[in-house]
Amino acid sequence: MTVLGKKIAQMIMTGVAGGKLTPEEKNLFRAYPFGGYVLFGHNCCEPGQMVSLCRSLWKTVALAPPFIAIDHEGGKIHRLPPPFTHFPAARTLGRRDDPHLAYRSGLACAAELALVGINLNFAPVLDVDSNPKNPVIGERAFGSETDQVIRMAMAWTQGLREGGIIPCAKHFPGHGDTDQDSHLALPFLDRSSEALRTRELLPFAHACRWPIESLMTAHVVFRSLDPGFPATLSSKIIGGLLRSELRYDGVVFGDDLEMKALSDFCGAEESIRLAVAAGLDMLLFCHDPTRAVRACEVLCREAQRDPHMRARVEESYARITELKRRCLKKFSGVSNQGVTRQLISLAHHRIVAEIQGSL
Repeated sequence: MTVLGKKIAQMIMTGVAGGKLTPEEKNLFRAYPFGGYVLFGHNCCEPGQMVSLCRSLWKTVALAPPFIAIDHEGGKIHRLPPPFTHFPAARTLGRRDDPHLAYRSGLACAAELALVGINLNFAPVLDVDSNPKNPVIGERAFGSETDQVIRMAMAWTQGLREGGIIPCAKHFPGHGDTDQDSHLALPFLDRSSEALRTRELLPFAHACRWPIESLMTAHVVFRSLDPGFPATLSSKIIGGLLRSELRYDGVVFGDDLEMKALSDFCGAEESIRLAVAAGLDMLLFCHDPTRAVRACEVLCREAQRDPHMRARVEESYARITELKRRCLKKFSGVSNQGVTRQLISLAHHRIVAEIQGSL
């Protein structure tokens, strides 16, 4: 693979089929040094197996260590088997309105993820729970008031960060007021730009100033910001609002490009081109590595043809490698044999009881 191809592969994240890498996956990941991998429930059988899988993934890429990511929010967004702690949903934590408890919860989450070698968490959710009809956010938000979301999410994120896990806040610029699930359809939001700036955008603006290490975009059309494109594909929202207005220079992930919200909007190749041109740094293909390979090939062709696309690749590659340089200094997983004992010894059930108000 060319130097350009390797840089583009670093912009792509994909999933794996099971609890360990198949010979075909090992060959594929050697040929295409992807920037990261995302784990789901079918990858998480028991702690020792997870350490082995994460260690195998860590060794796949010679160019730079990979992001090894998971959605670990608590509540219904929980992929991990016992004895991992099943933390309460963000809404439950938010109702305690105790930033120190939120910090300790984030730190506890990080300790468990780091033991098996996971280094990036697609959390916190910075959406404001402002629409009771929303089918996808709800309990995943820290609250229905902007100040509460900022206060609790930032404390939780600080704990996650201090525990050695990279946070990725989502879903920019705000998925809380929609009434559709972007896994199944493309949501449209008609709120004015002024209204968005007084509610949905405030937690993200705060996170940008902090600054948080990474953000994830929403597959939502915000008609007042860009009536023509969902946020993940919008240069007005990513390049204009996020990069220029909010001055954010961290790594920007798109939500899974395989989701129906995008596949219904445009073809796969077009969404890849639009996403990178808009300013996305990392493209997610959570379930089908062949689509990740296709994305790499499409972007190689486009970058060779178009100097603007080549410049975008260089810009994203610089952001990604800088974050990895700062945060991925070594593999964090412990020995396969000792991980279960260490998880149990953490006794995080006490924090769960405190969040639930039973202590």
